[in-house]
Amino acid sequence: MTHPFHPLLGQEFDLVGYAHTWGEHRVFFREPGEERVQSLPAGWTDVEDPDPFLVLSGGRACFRVEDLVALVRLIDELVGRCQGDSAAHDKPIMPPRHGSV
Repeated sequence: MTHPFHPLLGQEFDLVGYAHTWGEHRVFFREPGEERVQSLPAGWTDVEDPDPFLVLSGGRACFRVEDLVALVRLIDELVGRCQGDSAAHDKPIMPPRHGSV
């Protein structure tokens, strides 16, 4: 495990499998003594070569342009969904009580 913020950082596991699933390359492994197979993005491990962007940026850039563009698209989609539901948000949650003003 090479991801700097993962709790398994520095630990080694036997590789059970490697596949492209959920839109990314993932590694499948078992912790020692466990039956359950777990998976992680392959980029969080040393299974693949280091990301060329990370090597070239040398820690000077926090985000890749392609990741920022994907984030903008996601935010635009979520804002569009929220704006489409604005009529539902205008309704009161509780009906008014009898005799209230």
